[in-house]
Amino acid sequence: MRSDRVKKGAQRAPHRSLMYANGYTDWELDRPWVGVVNAYNSIIPGHIHLNRLTTAVKAGIYAYGGLPLEFPSIGVCDGIAMNHEGMKFSLPSRELIMDSIELMTKAHAFDALVLITNCDKIIPGMAMAALNLNIPALILSGGPMLPGHMAGSGKALDLSSTFEAVGAFAAGKLDEEGLSCTEQNSCPTCGSCAGMFTANTMNCVIEALGLGLPGNGTIPAVYSERDRLAKNAGRAIMALLEKNIRPRDIVTTAAVDNALAVDMALGGSTNTCLHIPAIAHAADLKLSLAHIDEISRRTPHLCAMSPGGKYFMYDLHRAGGIGAVMTRLAQGNLINTSCMTVTGRTLAENLDKVRVFDEDVIRPLENPVHKEGGIAVLLGNLAESGCVVKQGAVLPEMMHHKGPARVFDSEEAATEAILNRKIVSGDVVVIRYEGPRGGPGMREMLGPTSFLAGMGLDKSVALITDGRFSGASRGASIGHVSPEAAEGGNIALVHEGDLIEIDIPNRKITLHVDEAELKRRRESWTAPELSTTGSPFLERYRSFVTSGAEGAVFKDPRA
Repeated sequence: MRSDRVKKGAQRAPHRSLMYANGYTDWELDRPWVGVVNAYNSIIPGHIHLNRLTTAVKAGIYAYGGLPLEFPSIGVCDGIAMNHEGMKFSLPSRELIMDSIELMTKAHAFDALVLITNCDKIIPGMAMAALNLNIPALILSGGPMLPGHMAGSGKALDLSSTFEAVGAFAAGKLDEEGLSCTEQNSCPTCGSCAGMFTANTMNCVIEALGLGLPGNGTIPAVYSERDRLAKNAGRAIMALLEKNIRPRDIVTTAAVDNALAVDMALGGSTNTCLHIPAIAHAADLKLSLAHIDEISRRTPHLCAMSPGGKYFMYDLHRAGGIGAVMTRLAQGNLINTSCMTVTGRTLAENLDKVRVFDEDVIRPLENPVHKEGGIAVLLGNLAESGCVVKQGAVLPEMMHHKGPARVFDSEEAATEAILNRKIVSGDVVVIRYEGPRGGPGMREMLGPTSFLAGMGLDKSVALITDGRFSGASRGASIGHVSPEAAEGGNIALVHEGDLIEIDIPNRKITLHVDEAELKRRRESWTAPELSTTGSPFLERYRSFVTSGAEGAVFKDPRA
């Protein structure tokens, strides 16, 4: 252990001297050193309370014989970064978080890690770091915020309500007072945004993988139960260290399949099609889009969560949480309960005595919200390597749609057209050059999708992009088109007015242009000179990132 290397020998005197400067005693230095990664900042509502939970984690570690040593992590608030240049930095932050944790852990030779997070890219970045390092580790989320309510009406709200209110305001369906009331009441507490958006989806995925304690995904941020969970996380990491249970003992192929099944049952964010493959990659496991779709085909969608459904994370928690969802799936042999977890017990042992408390929130297998899981992977000449859609949040009339392409080479151009009411019923909005390399950074398109929904056009307009979507997006929003436009994918060859057909039940996406014409267009197409970002970091990112179909991970330098 690290404590032995510091405690013994004259050569370690400088190390001990520096630790004495921090106020540590000899008997503390003799304990295991547990890195406590605190992603607190005062920008992200999901992270603004993490100092409180970090204090509780450190108390648990200290009480059970460890020396907690805290260090920070960066974090981007996707909602604040949305719909402007800042969103180009969100997905790239995932790799930066992973690398910075590895640097701190290796440089200071920690024995174990507790990683305290809550929001979109920070969660997978921390999980990837834990798997790369493969020392005893667990992840603790900060928990979801409670839903808001519209004054006087009792209507439940979350962040997507505000984005959609902008579209309703632009369409003349909502006045300034209504818009102001919505924005002031959508996010009433700290925590990750109240619906099944990316942050909450990933916190539930971490619990389903076995890297988080039971309750990690759903206990609300403001509950004292969350503080107790944090103390227990400190206790649990010491038990993992004693038993030498490591992340790669937990994140196996079976555990990844469990996480995917839970994701599909919840109707989670399409961003999991980037983050779960990236987590699997860090564990040296292979995960294809085809396999994700296979899991979705056999897993029923059980929870009608916002966006698209009426329930929030608070409702899922009171219904029994992720444990109850997994119990339901286990009844149909849809998950493997022999997997190890950070409790030091198997999933089967964790689920003993867990039950569902509300069968409308967590439906029975024989009465699901939809027969298939929440995400579908589409293939066709417009996306030869695949693209993804949250089919659980698509209206029935849009499961099959055919319409003329309205083509835009940036999110800003598409947003301007939507808000100026230049998009009409039946259109297929195509936003390209927003992929991992083209953007760079694969921006989320919550602005355009929410504006369409707020205008009532989610019933008749589809949106396709080589970028991605927020977990708060709903409607026929098809992202991660691969190969992306910047790499010469066929999305770069689409012309204004071309017919595009989307067939979600049959997993097809078709550009109705014959092969001879596509060949002619390709011969005249030249790869654009990618826009200069003004950011050395984004330029480096652009050079190393892979496609959305591969999880937008960095290229393996050994390959």
